[in-house]
Amino acid sequence: MARDLLEHPEKVGMYFQQKRWHELAVVVRFARREVPVELAQTDPALYRRLREQITRFFLLGGDAFSLEALEAKARD
Repeated sequence: MARDLLEHPEKVGMYFQQKRWHELAVVVRFARREVPVELAQTDPALYRRLREQITRFFLLGGDAFSLEALEAKARD
């Protein structure tokens, strides 16, 4: 799910409008964790793609999301 949202950042705004808090929390949590460096050795193309997608997510405003707030809304 997180990788799909990173690959299609236009869906993030749609998910926000639909109040799909759980899915948004998943992508924020995934983006905040670093891509394992070992992946650069085992699958360099995937490593590069994930790093680029995460960078794009943050450049498009992904850092404005509060993981704690999203998780709280998902529980409600």
